[in-house]
Amino acid sequence: MTSPTPQQPATATGTLPEDQASRRPGPPFEETRVERAIGRGFAQVTSRAMAPYQTAVIRIGFSATWLLFLLREFPNRHALYGPDSPFSLDMARRLLDGNHAFSVLPWSGSSGWFECVYLLAIAASALLMLGWRTRTMSVLFMIGVLSLQNRSIFLGDGGDNVIHLMSMYLVLTRCGQVWSLDARRARRAGAASPDAPGRDLPGILLWTVLGLALAVAQLLGNYGLTWFGNGPFPHIGWSLALWGLWAVHGVWWAVCRYAPGEPRTVLDTLARLAHNGALLVIMVEVCLIYATAGWYKIQGSRWQDGTAVYYPMHLDYFSPWPDLSQALGSAGLMVMLLTYGTVIVQVAFPFTLFNRRLKNVLLVAMICEHLSIAVLLGLPFFSLAMITADAVFLPTNFLTWLSARLAGLRDRLFHRGDAPLPQGGEPEARTHNDGDGHALVG
Repeated sequence: MTSPTPQQPATATGTLPEDQASRRPGPPFEETRVERAIGRGFAQVTSRAMAPYQTAVIRIGFSATWLLFLLREFPNRHALYGPDSPFSLDMARRLLDGNHAFSVLPWSGSSGWFECVYLLAIAASALLMLGWRTRTMSVLFMIGVLSLQNRSIFLGDGGDNVIHLMSMYLVLTRCGQVWSLDARRARRAGAASPDAPGRDLPGILLWTVLGLALAVAQLLGNYGLTWFGNGPFPHIGWSLALWGLWAVHGVWWAVCRYAPGEPRTVLDTLARLAHNGALLVIMVEVCLIYATAGWYKIQGSRWQDGTAVYYPMHLDYFSPWPDLSQALGSAGLMVMLLTYGTVIVQVAFPFTLFNRRLKNVLLVAMICEHLSIAVLLGLPFFSLAMITADAVFLPTNFLTWLSARLAGLRDRLFHRGDAPLPQGGEPEARTHNDGDGHALVG
């Protein structure tokens, strides 16, 4: 006779014992609205390099502005930045010792070194504008801008300060995603051999030459090449920054060629974070420029009584078209409207960024304002720099429409038989190509 199977004693309430109740699955986890928003934001900034057209515009605009300035001042280069400058090289060295700014011109007082730096600045600006090896050219462009501007800091008209800052921000951006030779090279390489990246001999040679040049400058102990001080960031010297950029370019190429899996994904994510962070800094910088300019104007009595625009129009130094300046300056109502309109637009612009239509209206007004400054006051490079900075807020739809129109015009002018691009612009914009392919220093 078998014994009865023992059973768990039932509780008074009829519930399961504690050890079984503890193993019962709880309610499903639900994210809060804040957590979902944070997750979407993190995915947005790590999944792609945002604003490819806007960063391409600022790359082309700033490099073209600096290139045109260097070419226009080419006959006067020795008096501006070279041996014939009234601000002598010894004075520049003493100033650089005090403000710890970076420049390669104090490395040698010879005329040949100055000519070499000036010509390299022109070449880097032209190649960055075309988008050839944008990662490397952005670094060389930054060195050229800092070297010449820090050599004679008393030159410039305000636009040089914008170029000075933006040249450093561009180093961290993927500004060659569209409208660049890098993007075209990557597209052709992907079409030819999508699974077998090439060796990129020009990139390897360029990377090697620049590394040797930096090593020679480091061994010679040239000015400004410190490791942990007086650099672009606190406790980071220019030697550490430049060697770091050089090493990152080499690691990028090695990972793309020999470890295209998870290591490439990690590097892509970090590069996108750097790009999107630098893009945010550029946008904040433009807002600060207009906000500070507008609020300082409000405190001026001439801006308050509506006559501030009158005075620069009657200065001979700022009157390339005296008759036009005289005609506008003699119209009291026009002067008042321009004065108050300038203040209103500059103060209000940062507050309109979340209203697309109002932002676009003020953006057009600011671009027209800078065009008038270029024509009436004879400050073309200042205006070009500010218009380029404004372009970071241009709508993508407008830029893709402009890209399609320019591509159609190019095809008609050169009678190309290629198939027309689909509406929306270049194909690499839709796939978010980084514009670098597997280049070593692209």
